[in-house]
Amino acid sequence: MADTSRCFVLPDLVSYCQFPLRCNPHGDATQTSTGWLTDNFPELSSEQLAAVHAVKVDLLSAYGYPDCDTEHLRVAGDFLAILFLLDDLTDTMKEGGTEQLANTIMDVFRSEGKLNKQEDEQRVREIAKDFWTRFIRDAKPCVQTRFRDKVALFFKAVRQEAQDRERGVLPDLESYIIMRRDTSACRPSFDLIEYTMGIELPRYVVDDPIVRALNQSANDLVAWSNDIYSFNNEQAHGIYNIIVILMKSQGLEMQDAIDHVGDLFKQTIDGFMENTQLLPSWGAAVDADVRVYVQGLQDWIVGNLHWSFASERYFGKRGAEIKATRVVELLPKKSVS
Repeated sequence: MADTSRCFVLPDLVSYCQFPLRCNPHGDATQTSTGWLTDNFPELSSEQLAAVHAVKVDLLSAYGYPDCDTEHLRVAGDFLAILFLLDDLTDTMKEGGTEQLANTIMDVFRSEGKLNKQEDEQRVREIAKDFWTRFIRDAKPCVQTRFRDKVALFFKAVRQEAQDRERGVLPDLESYIIMRRDTSACRPSFDLIEYTMGIELPRYVVDDPIVRALNQSANDLVAWSNDIYSFNNEQAHGIYNIIVILMKSQGLEMQDAIDHVGDLFKQTIDGFMENTQLLPSWGAAVDADVRVYVQGLQDWIVGNLHWSFASERYFGKRGAEIKATRVVELLPKKSVS
């Protein structure tokens, strides 16, 4: 039996998810998005370079967008690479820093790729511009707008998170779940399903209650599994997530809080499956696009689970072992200098 003072047991989230794992045949082989990011940041230290490669973002994009061509997969993968960079930059950043970072990127996304080429752009601006210029070449108009708006919501939530951190505020569970749906960056990542597959869901479909419920459930499933898998590293660095909030707000022990999130995951994926059977019909053409989109949500849910162990971001070199045993040794808390 595991020593609960030194370790914890992960819920078996993979067994709760019955979607088949699919992988884009064009993905992961050359780590193109990883290389793109590191090429744009030549000053990264060897330690930082190792951390970027450990993410294996190209594998995540191959799992999340398994049916698209190489060009669209590369654009989607580059956005995910930016997200992981931003996640690392903003985890300990103060509110003012996150606002400056947000303004830099959103200025690019609002420019329609027409920035002054003589401008002395920061590196983050450069990679955002490179991504955005390629994205808008063939992203449908409504997809562009939704994507840009969702990225703005991501930054708004990240600023709130930084403000809470600065003020020593721990949000309540409901507030955290709402905020996490934006800090997860799933909303714009799910918009890339439409982009990579060359579809554009009508507004009346996007706003349909069942479609919105499917989107929200998929978001929660990705976010909560990430909270479980990243908990060890985050608790060691004093960063809160849903597990810490449950421990503080409901007086739960660590393992009980982790199990509770696992139960929420199971309930939510069951609800997702039920909702896939309740989708209305909007005619053959629209229904076909909706099926593509829902398949994309399923690919993201299952792909994120398996990527979490294949990546070295959460479990280092022990991902395969921990996937099998589900036992995680608790890291000591880092001293604050």
